[in-house]
Amino acid sequence: MKKRQTGILCPLFSTPGNQGIGDFGAKTKMFVDVIADAGYKVWQILPIQYAGKTHSPYQTYSSFAGNPIYINIDRLCEEGLLTQSSIVNCNKFKNRVEYDKVREFKEVYFRRAFRVFKKQFDTFKEAYEAFEKEAFWLNDWAYFYLFSTIHHTTHWSDWNEAYRDWFKGEHSVDLREYEDELFYIKFLQFMFYRQLDELRDYAHKKGISIMGDVPFYVDLESADVWSDRDDFMLDEQGNPQFVAGCPPDYFSEDGQRWGMPTYNFDHMYKNNFLFWVKRMRWMHRCFDIIRIDHFRAFANYWRIPADSETARIGAWIDAPGEEILNRIRQECSGIQLVAEDLGGDIVQRVYDLETEFDIPGMEVMLFQMETKLLRKPIRENVVLYSGTHDNATINEAYSHYTNNHRISLRRFFKKRGYTHRKFNDMVCHFLLDSEANLVILPVWDICGYKQEARINVPSTLSDQNWSWKLKDFKTFPEEIEKTKEWIKNANR
Repeated sequence: MKKRQTGILCPLFSTPGNQGIGDFGAKTKMFVDVIADAGYKVWQILPIQYAGKTHSPYQTYSSFAGNPIYINIDRLCEEGLLTQSSIVNCNKFKNRVEYDKVREFKEVYFRRAFRVFKKQFDTFKEAYEAFEKEAFWLNDWAYFYLFSTIHHTTHWSDWNEAYRDWFKGEHSVDLREYEDELFYIKFLQFMFYRQLDELRDYAHKKGISIMGDVPFYVDLESADVWSDRDDFMLDEQGNPQFVAGCPPDYFSEDGQRWGMPTYNFDHMYKNNFLFWVKRMRWMHRCFDIIRIDHFRAFANYWRIPADSETARIGAWIDAPGEEILNRIRQECSGIQLVAEDLGGDIVQRVYDLETEFDIPGMEVMLFQMETKLLRKPIRENVVLYSGTHDNATINEAYSHYTNNHRISLRRFFKKRGYTHRKFNDMVCHFLLDSEANLVILPVWDICGYKQEARINVPSTLSDQNWSWKLKDFKTFPEEIEKTKEWIKNANR
């Protein structure tokens, strides 16, 4: 990432779509067309794996299985699996994703398409069998999802023993009555990755690289942990001995207790960090750039006893980051990584790992909205954001500044030639002219949206989180177009 480039942050669910959510359909290709024409070279989409009850893309049932909600129904028609006349729209012009409603809406079409798929299987046989061979995780996922359904999604440690310990190879349950359902679960993954691959290839033709995100930890309630328990710190019943989080800080007096199990690195040493290799190899197969969330845990991580109700009780534990990253480099030739290294307690070893493996870190301009901080030079080998999915939008933050603070910021930007009327335009233009090799502008900051476009408020549960989307293309292309000249003049 040595070239000067511009990227856009827009979750896949936030792109316009006729079927209630941004997905792999034609409107997302239109989105790619618009950003490519304006000179953007990177599109960051956030994780797209099968999300859990909170719909957070960072809390998923699998590191590998895609979320079927992103499968586009019109594309199934083009495959001959549905008739176009049978399709209606769902929440076409809403700016919020109603996940349960969209999932229920699409499920009806998926079942119809599956029936036709089985009848026409010879047409898909070669491609399906190639995918089944490539997707080493597919069987584990199908069994996990089926067993979750049978047990009404209760945690796998509470399942009947035969299901809970299926991965041990005893297979004492007769699953013949579920063969069709297992095939259906695999069919959805086949279609998900078929459509993802097509969208990625389309983006490449337009000169766009796609950035995906990988959380450092995985969820306890996931196929990953269920099928690979030895790589995690669990007791004999499958309950975590320790959980991940972060200690008390300025933002949280009790710290943050995330609940994900910590890794059993002693065991991972023995199998040469196979879980990490498989995980990153699959992500490398899907995306051009991979941002690792909570990268600092490669250096050390906050380990909380599972019986502690808060993150106050815990300890910093050193992690074998160098060994893991070495294995990833060896097994994933040409992989491009970005380190999410935000936070006030980052230790030097994190930056040492970034330097050793040539991994750019991050800077967020929203954290530097003081004139004395804005004067500091930006490093070249960094990914510079105006804000992220966890922050307020630029205009939302600006609306809460004091009048004197606003005046001082506007004076700072105007003195440097940024005379735009809108504050978000000042910030975005300023970032593009910086020394950072890659500048990523969130779509909500480009368009100047306020609180209504906030993607997530950390440590809160709300149907407003992870649900905002662009409802149409009426104003978005014009807002992107204004940045075209800025990008060109910044030599990006």
